[in-house]
Amino acid sequence: MTPLDSLCVAPFHELPDAARARVLNRLADTELFVALDGDPVEDRVKLRMFDVDGNRLAIAADDEDRLAGFFGAPTGHLAMPGRALAAMLAAEGVTLMVNPAAPSEMLLDAGILGWLATALSQAPAEEQAAPARLSAPSPAMVAALAEPLAARLADMEGLTEAAALVAAEWADGSRGHLVVLSGADEAARPLLAKALAELLAFLPPLAEGCDVAFDLPLPAGALVLRLEAIAAEPAPPSQPRAPGSDPDKPPILRF
Repeated sequence: MTPLDSLCVAPFHELPDAARARVLNRLADTELFVALDGDPVEDRVKLRMFDVDGNRLAIAADDEDRLAGFFGAPTGHLAMPGRALAAMLAAEGVTLMVNPAAPSEMLLDAGILGWLATALSQAPAEEQAAPARLSAPSPAMVAALAEPLAARLADMEGLTEAAALVAAEWADGSRGHLVVLSGADEAARPLLAKALAELLAFLPPLAEGCDVAFDLPLPAGALVLRLEAIAAEPAPPSQPRAPGSDPDKPPILRF
């Protein structure tokens, strides 16, 4: 059972919109193994393609053994984040089959992959104007954001200490909500803001707008979520990178 499987309590295409959005959000952060046609040649790889109803189809899985099981034998593959694979395939109009014959099987056409890539490009700026007043968040926003925020905070381990949801009112009379992160290094803030923007992009429309802020004093009644610090393990010795595993040097795909 993989994290994607655990989110698919029903077949992916039968899930409600909000549940499917959570699956796609997790897919973006999942390392996928996409089948190759032959071995990589330096930084060039060719995906194994199938023609289905006139559309090109690539096959990927969230586990190497799962991919081999589908093909009936070990198969050459490229490992890369779901977000990167989605963007590359969307640009080429390629459909992606993920985890065939597994609980989390999903068939994502180029349109869905393009939507996913667009949602992942969301990166709002941190709220710069300090709010005039902070107060407890509305019950509707707590209901919509408590669980997704807790899950996203777990992914931010080591980057921030806590997240809080508060209602905010600004000097011009505008109102909304803020996710306030505490204990984050200055250098990590853009990354954290983008991660939260992606989270919000995958949620159903919220009752009110929600932005990101850092290290603000919290009002009574704020929804506060904390991460317990865990001692970092020593970094493993560096190993040669397989083609496609270096985010600064993406592979050159042949279609």
